[in-house]
Amino acid sequence: MTAAPTGDAHVVVACAPGLDVRGTLARLRRGAGDPTWSWSHDAVWHAARRGDDVATLRLAPVPGGVRADAWGPGAQALLGDAPGLLGVLDDPTGFAAHLHPVVARAHRTHAGLRLGRGGDVWSAVVSAVLEQRVVGLDAKASWRRLVLRHGTPAPGPAPEGLRVAPPPRVWGALPVWEWRSAGVDAQRSDTVRRAAAVAHALRADLPPAELARRLRTVRGIGPWTTAEVTARALGDPDAVQVGDAHLPHLVGWALTGRRADDAGMLHLLAPWQGHRQRVLVLLEVTHRGQLPTYGPRAPRALPLR
Repeated sequence: MTAAPTGDAHVVVACAPGLDVRGTLARLRRGAGDPTWSWSHDAVWHAARRGDDVATLRLAPVPGGVRADAWGPGAQALLGDAPGLLGVLDDPTGFAAHLHPVVARAHRTHAGLRLGRGGDVWSAVVSAVLEQRVVGLDAKASWRRLVLRHGTPAPGPAPEGLRVAPPPRVWGALPVWEWRSAGVDAQRSDTVRRAAAVAHALRADLPPAELARRLRTVRGIGPWTTAEVTARALGDPDAVQVGDAHLPHLVGWALTGRRADDAGMLHLLAPWQGHRQRVLVLLEVTHRGQLPTYGPRAPRALPLR
């Protein structure tokens, strides 16, 4: 048996029994082909940027918690974020799952699921903008292509193909043909460029409400994108992706058996104010693939060149 690699630095994060580490981390990954994440049978690997520094993180279960090893100049910063990534800092106090039997059942079934804090606001901004108004598979393919082409190899003994996503200055300088070859239209690429100009102000240490306010000053970023970023980067337990093509129908169908619009979704989620993202996540993982199809699906993009 090959010994597990030992990082430049490491910590052991104490975790409550039953924590669903992989389920919690999976929500931060942009599809199975996301080059900033790698899953193996015994560990999860993540390559990330903290400021100008890059690092590779390896998370593996050990008795009583998770061992986090990190390599690279950003190792200490990424290790400091490990509890947030794992959902250890998520506080479900006050979450009244019992208010609806569907939510209560989902909460029991996925009792170990937590809301992780990705910590990388900028990458969350880019990936969310790429997902605006397009089929999710196409957005994830665009993210994968652009990170593989313009990201940097992960430091340390990382799995082959693991990449650190580019910094804002690289995204902001990508030529138009790079965006188009990745299937990204002018509206989304222009939004990323505008956001790159203020990326220094989009910090992970901000409260969700303040980060949301700053994001909304960027033309092309609205409530849906803002909620995606605060939910994934900050673990915001109350974020609601208003304007989503599927979430209102999911919430309406799961809780009432009928379709709902944004107003209906907000009405149904009102009893869980403060934990609405938690309800959305539970409904998504419980009912994924079960939602009836309403109307035509959005057209797929042309194959990437």
